[in-house]
Amino acid sequence: MKRINLGRIKINRSYTIVEAARALGVHKKTVRRWIGRGLPTCDNARPTLLLGRALRDFLLQQQLASKQPCQYGQLFCVRCRAPKSPAGRMVDFIPKTPTSGYLRGICPDCGTLIHRALTTVGLKQATAGLEVAFPRAQLRLSDTSRALENVAFSREATNHAEA
Repeated sequence: MKRINLGRIKINRSYTIVEAARALGVHKKTVRRWIGRGLPTCDNARPTLLLGRALRDFLLQQQLASKQPCQYGQLFCVRCRAPKSPAGRMVDFIPKTPTSGYLRGICPDCGTLIHRALTTVGLKQATAGLEVAFPRAQLRLSDTSRALENVAFSREATNHAEA
């Protein structure tokens, strides 16, 4: 299920199907499908009205039901759409900031890279049972020498230099 901004729904307001769809940035048929899945309506009269509180609660329940939290020693595979233990129980820790980074491994089923973001404080607990490698930092390009000054880049200048 696509992530929806619930802050646009006011809990003390009622919405028609079209208004709810517009506020959430989805199609009106999507809202009708939610009604078929159990989203409560005010009554059976037309136009169909949805209470803001009921709509927000329904969408929160849908989002919570679709979450698949990773257990310790697992990373999330986007292709398989499930938490997986990395192949060979080996991962790399890639630092992003001094206090956070992510784990990177290989999915044992599909072979794609799998990831898990975490802080350095939770590193030991999240990597229980995994062999963690800390790759060396990549060298960055840096040149501290002074820029060339008064250099002529023409054919004549190169011909004179050769002679």
